[in-house]
Amino acid sequence: MDRECVSLLPRVCEVLADSRRSLPDDTSLEKLLDWFTELTKSVKGASLLETCPCLLEFISTVVYNTASDPGVLSFTLKLTGLMGATEKGFTMLQECSVLDLAFNVQHWQKAALWGDPCIRIGWIHGLQSMLQHPKALTFFVQSDFIEPLLQLQTDASLFVASAANQTLAHILVFFQLPLFTGCNSTSKKDEDDKRACACTTDLQHPAVTVETSPEYDAVVMAISEYLRESLVPKENTELHQSLQLLKLLALLLAQARPPLRDTLLRTVTASLEELVTTGYSPLTLPLMDVILAAYSSSSTDKSDTHITHLLSSMLNANKPADLIHAAAAVLRRGQHDTVHTSWAVRILLLPLDIITGHTLLGINTAADEHRFSVVEHLKSKTSCISMICVSLTNTPQITLMSAGCLPCPPVLIATAVLLLLRVCNGHIPSSSTGCTEVFRNVIGSGKVQKCALEALATLNSSPGAKEKMSEVFTVLIEYLDNPLSDPTVIHKSFQALIKWMCVCKDLSSITDQLKQDLVAVVKKRVCDMRWEVRDSTVEFLGKVADALKSPEECDMPEDLLGGCSCTTPLLKEALQDPESYVRASAISALAQTLAHSWQQGAVLTQEQTEIVSQLLEILSQDTEGFARRAVIQFFIAWFLSRSSHSLSSTSTSYSLLINSVRSVLSLGSADLDWEVKVHTLELVELLLDEAFSGHQRYNKDSDSHPASLHPYAVVSDQAYTLHSHPGTHTEGVESDLAGALNSLVELGVISVLLSGLVDCDRPVGLKACRLLIKLRETVCPLSLEALDASATMATVTRVSCEIPGRGWGQEIKKILGMKKSDWNNQVVVTAQRSFNGADGVESEGDGVCVGVCEVLRSLGLDERLNVLTQSSDHVHNSPFSLLQDILISSAKNTHPGTQPGQEVIVDCY
Repeated sequence: MDRECVSLLPRVCEVLADSRRSLPDDTSLEKLLDWFTELTKSVKGASLLETCPCLLEFISTVVYNTASDPGVLSFTLKLTGLMGATEKGFTMLQECSVLDLAFNVQHWQKAALWGDPCIRIGWIHGLQSMLQHPKALTFFVQSDFIEPLLQLQTDASLFVASAANQTLAHILVFFQLPLFTGCNSTSKKDEDDKRACACTTDLQHPAVTVETSPEYDAVVMAISEYLRESLVPKENTELHQSLQLLKLLALLLAQARPPLRDTLLRTVTASLEELVTTGYSPLTLPLMDVILAAYSSSSTDKSDTHITHLLSSMLNANKPADLIHAAAAVLRRGQHDTVHTSWAVRILLLPLDIITGHTLLGINTAADEHRFSVVEHLKSKTSCISMICVSLTNTPQITLMSAGCLPCPPVLIATAVLLLLRVCNGHIPSSSTGCTEVFRNVIGSGKVQKCALEALATLNSSPGAKEKMSEVFTVLIEYLDNPLSDPTVIHKSFQALIKWMCVCKDLSSITDQLKQDLVAVVKKRVCDMRWEVRDSTVEFLGKVADALKSPEECDMPEDLLGGCSCTTPLLKEALQDPESYVRASAISALAQTLAHSWQQGAVLTQEQTEIVSQLLEILSQDTEGFARRAVIQFFIAWFLSRSSHSLSSTSTSYSLLINSVRSVLSLGSADLDWEVKVHTLELVELLLDEAFSGHQRYNKDSDSHPASLHPYAVVSDQAYTLHSHPGTHTEGVESDLAGALNSLVELGVISVLLSGLVDCDRPVGLKACRLLIKLRETVCPLSLEALDASATMATVTRVSCEIPGRGWGQEIKKILGMKKSDWNNQVVVTAQRSFNGADGVESEGDGVCVGVCEVLRSLGLDERLNVLTQSSDHVHNSPFSLLQDILISSAKNTHPGTQPGQEVIVDCY
């Protein structure tokens, strides 16, 4: 602990223990407890009470003074448990008789404080923190704390009940016997297993001695008996209690090992059977969690028989809703055995079979015994929608199962989903045997439509999907064209369409009429009154274009949407959309659309020139950040997509790109949105990569690609190929360096980096600083020995840049002034310049021209990087600051000049 904190802590304890003072911000106590928790981890077994004896005095004072604020009392109970988590700390607390009073429930009940939930929470958390060693377990048992802890399982406060639940699980799991106890084999493998096991045991479990075993057995017996007696509710008002206990039991069975697991199951099996037989619907899912947890961790044949019977009983429940939820739980927990999984699949497909009239289960199957009850259940709209959605949610997983678990080929399930989508749109199959009342429940149901579309999108990879391509297109176009489809349904329809487009390499089954219908509906939806629909349509156009440029994944015909002749005009129009989200999506989609021509090195068109002009206008004038960020990402995508072999420096596309980059860098670096500025620096990084690729001192980072860090980012599938610089002699390399540096200066790269370095937004400054360090190490390393000859350095040091007299230039000048002595020693005066004074700068109007290398060496970039790497609140976000805040706020609260109701702002972290 810091010496400054040690000096403040006694005063803080005095303030907290004074019942006449109160804290305006309760979170300061939580922060203080977090700090103590970290300290207990760092002292490595030594008691914090020895380091800070004022804590023991504080705990003793507070637990005797019941007039203290309940928040302080709760904090004290938690702190007491934390201090007692080590045996040494536990002994010190016990010798002072603090533990008996702090955790005495009757003490808090007599003070009329036990009714406050924060006292009960403090009591529970304190106990759980302390129960880390056998002495604490002995204290817990001898003090008869098990009974109040069990009673808190059903506390009126959910937070208290949940904390009590977790504490019981902690006690049983933490103190259970270590794994592989008693192994005495001597083979190398067994020795390795024992060694590995010992490491795990040391970390997770204490050394359970003979003395603690009776106490632990008593706890196990008490908890098991409580579960056996309380699992089954006596009346409906006790359902909440049963729910909490089932959660506890599921948690225990998932972590327990023999003999604890067997003891629990042996005790509660009869109660579980009663719950299954009674059929409490609200308990279906938690009961299935318990049964499946026991089934997964089964160890004895006897337990297996009981649990298997319970699982079978749940999968034959009389209530259809319970039945389908139980079946879904089986699939959710993973495949256990073919018998139960096959049965669960049939149950889940039954509602789909009934509504569509499409035979999925065959005839005369065991599932038919539930058909009548399920049909009756589907006549209720709420129940119908719920059951259908559960069925649909599980269909993708079902179609991927082994043939032994399926009652029909997967393609039939896809057909049933398509039929259901038609029913939802009002098309009742003439051959259907379904009930009219059931049809009425699903027609126009947005929830069923969304679930069905999500299922259909994932069914694209199921066996036999190719056969359904034309039918899928037809249904999805119907949904897209339906004026009653809400925006989410349209969005999911577009998503499903893309998924099915890209799964099959052959789309020859798509007729010309379907293609025409698709183009018509896209043109309709891109002009929709609802911006969400326009946004989904524009995104769809971009994804189609992205699929077109990846022929190895999807052999989609170029004329599916009429090619770029249809797509690009629609996207250009969307650039003028009044909604910023749509404009941003249109820019992203344009990048995906044009990327194909960029990669092929196609001749620049007038349309592309107009698009670039529009984008630069958006970057300079758009009032929303989404669109401006997307513009920067557009040019990043352009750089990533171009190929050095197909796009030469003399091509018109290259000229347009470079000329545009100058404007993009200028506008982007001056933007008010920090994300726009960061993306601009990502473009700068690409320019640096290109300029210095192949140079031995340039270190190209292997970070994830910048374009993938934003929702409107566009990443080309084609790798970005950087050119290498010619020349084998040092002079040639340094000359090439100077040329590359000159080009960067002319593009405005250096200005962007310097302005970013002093930007008020930390992410911008941090990115710029790192890039400047990379540039410095490449063109002017601090160690002159890194250059082969000092004569060659002159070429690079002649390169200069202009620093403006206003704005960010003033900040840079201040930094250079602070480093004047270091900078003067490194200034290189050339015959071509007339420098003004010892500063080594040449006046140019309001700005000054300086050597790039001199600036890079004089900015103190390494020191600045250290500051920027730290969190912005590293000075105030500290324990010392927290302790000061507590003292200051307490003084303000008790100051005679403080008016009632005045708030004290606490700057605690």
